[in-house]
Amino acid sequence: MADDNDRLDAVLAHLDADLEASLQRLSSWLRIPSISTDPAHAPDCRAAADWLRGALEPLGFAAQVRDTPGHPIVLAKTPDTGKPRVLFYGHYDVQPPEPLELWDSPPFEPRIVTLADGRRAIVARGAADDKGQVMTFVEACRAWRAVHGELPVDVTIMVEGEEEVGSKNTPAFVDAHRAELGADVALVCDTGMWDVHTPAITVGLRGLVYEEVTIRAADRDLHSGLFGGAAQNPIRVLSRIIAGLHDDAGRVTLPGFYDGVPETPPEVLAQWRGLGLDAARFLGPVGLSEPAGERDRMVIEQIQSRPTCDVNGIFGGYTGPGAKTVIAAEATAKLSFRLVGDQDPQKVRDSFRAYVKSMLPADCTATFGDHGASRAIALPFDLPDLKKAAAALADEWGRPAVTIGSGGSIPIVGDFRRLLGVDTLLVGFGLDDDRIHSPNEKYDLTSFHKGSRSWARILAALSA
Repeated sequence: MADDNDRLDAVLAHLDADLEASLQRLSSWLRIPSISTDPAHAPDCRAAADWLRGALEPLGFAAQVRDTPGHPIVLAKTPDTGKPRVLFYGHYDVQPPEPLELWDSPPFEPRIVTLADGRRAIVARGAADDKGQVMTFVEACRAWRAVHGELPVDVTIMVEGEEEVGSKNTPAFVDAHRAELGADVALVCDTGMWDVHTPAITVGLRGLVYEEVTIRAADRDLHSGLFGGAAQNPIRVLSRIIAGLHDDAGRVTLPGFYDGVPETPPEVLAQWRGLGLDAARFLGPVGLSEPAGERDRMVIEQIQSRPTCDVNGIFGGYTGPGAKTVIAAEATAKLSFRLVGDQDPQKVRDSFRAYVKSMLPADCTATFGDHGASRAIALPFDLPDLKKAAAALADEWGRPAVTIGSGGSIPIVGDFRRLLGVDTLLVGFGLDDDRIHSPNEKYDLTSFHKGSRSWARILAALSA
């Protein structure tokens, strides 16, 4: 054991000594404007993939840039040595930087700044989402290779270039390359810390059903003075349908909606209570005060472990300046359902559509649009690799790692389970104030440095 600790200590010391050089490497990657949604930046996306391939090859990886119908994927592997194999996933594409006038400096010219509270951070588009996070893992691999000439586990790295546009081609790539991507566990660094001092492992991701519904009545917009009171109004019908989706206690009313929803273990709920995430702390910074979800649930449950239904957009009739007295011929809403546990996306979709049809009065019809669906993902709380990673994080940060759920959805995690049969540890070092997708995106230098040290520890722990 002492020898193992000595090996790890030497790697950690190397990461400390090499911090400045590692920041320079990250900065060179951040300078590439790999904006996946803009066709004009397709060459930059390929340049970012090529850059990563070039960074991985000296570390003992057989690295390639693989083409897809969209942006390329970087696939890199160390040789099989009989050790446990991990599959690391990340993405090199970034969000558009607009509005440019709100940046304090050019978004693709990284710079180190000191924040108001004394923290230091690197500011650039992609610093936290996800190039900085990917580089924490790469730098951990670099340190192990530099000090010991090998990694403690066999490693496969897959970094895509379409995460910010829905990963359209990634599932097919994973399916087509199952043999190359096989691993004992997958690792993702695209999540966050609980707070600036407390590491976290995300053990649950909510699934998603996204629906669009359009209610139609008359064959054209009608004059509200001539037809008002007699003609059916699709906006009023749609409003009544939406209003009926929740009861007074904040529960979703769709039949069967809660089928497959598990209860969070009491010991996890106790841990969550101790985190102090009340309404004032969570909602206050966005100008709100009262939780709008299920009244008998804590705020942290409402955003992590309970299913939801939200209206994401509603429109119909005249929405231009001034007045136009019409009864609209149609009205449309877009709705998302966040799912947990074993909720079946298709059953939720079917239940919603049946409910809408049951609420239609005479002279009204409904059409639906399907904008995607994915199941929820949850790790077993007693998963051995989860316990190893949690212990490694606690050693680095000096406090226990919090196991939390995420209200968002990361479909690749479901693809890894469905196509490769592997569970995924989501360990990230982002912070709530990193301004991802916004001007002046940043990544704390502590997140970068201790994130690299954390991955060095986790790789050692997973080798056992």
